[in-house]
Amino acid sequence: MELDDDDWGLSAEDFDFLERDAQQRIAQQQLQQQQCSFSSSSSCFLNQNQQNLRDNTQANFDSFSYKVDSLLPEHNTLPSLVAPMAKSDESSKGLQKLSVKFLLHASGNVAAKFPYDPVLVAAVRKIPKAAWNAKERLWILPLDSLSSAEKVFNEISGYNIEVDSLDPLVQRALTAASAVQDLIEWYDRIPDCIESKLLPFQREGVRFALQHGGRILLADEMGLGKTLQAIAVTACVRDSWPVLILTPSSLRLHWALMIQQWLNISSSDILVVLSQWSGSNRSGFTIVSSNTKGTIHLDGLFNIISYDIVPKLQNVLMESDFKVLIADESHFLKNAQAKRTTASLPIIKKAQYAILLSGTPALSRPIELFKQLEALYPAVYKNVHEYGNRYCRGGVFGVYQGASNHEELHILMKATIMIRRLKRDVLSELPLKRRQQVGITCLMNG
Repeated sequence: MELDDDDWGLSAEDFDFLERDAQQRIAQQQLQQQQCSFSSSSSCFLNQNQQNLRDNTQANFDSFSYKVDSLLPEHNTLPSLVAPMAKSDESSKGLQKLSVKFLLHASGNVAAKFPYDPVLVAAVRKIPKAAWNAKERLWILPLDSLSSAEKVFNEISGYNIEVDSLDPLVQRALTAASAVQDLIEWYDRIPDCIESKLLPFQREGVRFALQHGGRILLADEMGLGKTLQAIAVTACVRDSWPVLILTPSSLRLHWALMIQQWLNISSSDILVVLSQWSGSNRSGFTIVSSNTKGTIHLDGLFNIISYDIVPKLQNVLMESDFKVLIADESHFLKNAQAKRTTASLPIIKKAQYAILLSGTPALSRPIELFKQLEALYPAVYKNVHEYGNRYCRGGVFGVYQGASNHEELHILMKATIMIRRLKRDVLSELPLKRRQQVGITCLMNG
């Protein structure tokens, strides 16, 4: 009578281990036979070559064992099932060494990875909300269980447990993100005229912003409606208006028209700052020249200013105390030495709600993201060298041009501050064709 797997009373992991252990024993016996055949060789080779053969045989055995371990699921001995393999004199002197590695999972949770061992499995089952992911062969646990997980593994007695935890930068970012206020209840504040026009993925983008405390990097591909999503978010925090919008100079009028269209705000409540202006203003927007002598008052409900003017008006902007801010094309802040970057960052940091928009977030050049991350989470991204050494493959003399731990950075950003969709990801949600009239009004001479 044949027995099914369940009839043995063993788990799949136990069967994997038995298979691996049998292969290791067969390999060991074969190598021992080789050693015996080598020892019966002619005596003329014994004096010098016998020791070399033994060394090579042992090296081959170690190499073979390593290959077996790398190809099969990693297990340690099951004392109740199989007698442990003989250990070397050196390893028997100390405690058995076991390793546990924590890493950031794509789900935004923490994953624990370790070779199978009954002691470690018993320990991980004590961790609150820990769950086994059979497909990826990982233990998944929420962020708030990380400290208790580390404690559980470190308190295992009779073993030398080596715990490789998450990088401190990663832990700070996840902790900061979990501490922000969830504003999802404010979604209903979006006017029906806007909410009804939002596509499903755009609604998801607005909800993401609210769930992350209103401080995010909206990194959708160009053409997916980042402007409308940002306007919808500002509608949810209307109690904190006025709003400051930082944008490239070529997009100032576009923002003014979009705000007027979607929020039904009087054109006189939309203030646009220009470096120089003279002429007619048929649009009805409030126009202010940055070259005006005396104090400039930014008293519109929406105040639109280009990045190149920010350094000149930094003091005015800081004193205005804007709580809601949108930074369009935020990759304009990638250069840490640029005046617009050094002038804009304190203003973004000070705002209670900050929506950064960029269709090209430069994920392949992590150093160009640092200032944007610092603007959103200054308490987390406070050391460019820590960030550069982790994600920019180090650097010579503080110059970081490479990329490292790329997958971890991408997962970390998606779990904490960034949402990004490409057109191919949401193609089924897009209309077959969209027509849009873009008005162009000449507001300045230069």
